[in-house]
Amino acid sequence: MGKTLMAGDLSTTARTIRVYLDESGRPLHIFHTMKIAAHRPDRIAVEFSGDDGQQSLFYDGKAASVFFPGSKKYVVIPASGDIPSALDEVANKLAVDFPLSALFAASPDKVLLDDAMFARQVGTDNVDDIECRHLFFAQKSGIDLELWVENNSAATPHRLVVTYRTLPGEPSFIAEFTNWKTDERPSDSDFSFHPPADAEKIELNSAATTSEGAK
Repeated sequence: MGKTLMAGDLSTTARTIRVYLDESGRPLHIFHTMKIAAHRPDRIAVEFSGDDGQQSLFYDGKAASVFFPGSKKYVVIPASGDIPSALDEVANKLAVDFPLSALFAASPDKVLLDDAMFARQVGTDNVDDIECRHLFFAQKSGIDLELWVENNSAATPHRLVVTYRTLPGEPSFIAEFTNWKTDERPSDSDFSFHPPADAEKIELNSAATTSEGAK
């Protein structure tokens, strides 16, 4: 799987469910669809749409831009380096989380295995009529990971479940992937943000507030 995800050009669609606990401790399920395109080492674009609004993230190797279509506001921060470092900048400075960032790490397999206490194969299952190996990983950090990867040498991931054992209520995150492509190079313009004429640029000190409102 690590070798497959290290392709120079990578795109996929992910349907996700994030489970939050409300003020009463009851679980709330928030659904999203993410369209993701990446060109290693330093280009990524993500379109989020879901129950709590829309966001778009663009990184072109020089700057990271986040656009909130609902409010027609956007923020731009300087960022250089590879995709993981840019996503870290966006998370730290803008409080915008990309929960699938591990799949676009410099070595996705090491992110998964370096923190693992133990792992096993649960069995084989069909995901969208594709035979997959169901794998389980227990992490030292208190996170359990389950992966369904194609039962072949490519081991393309088709489902991911993350369970946060140390958090109250043990909330989870679920993602199912479709339309994986590793042989199509997006144009550089796909990773550059061109704001609409009526969009408003916001400054960094107010960006975190805006991003929280879009979640």
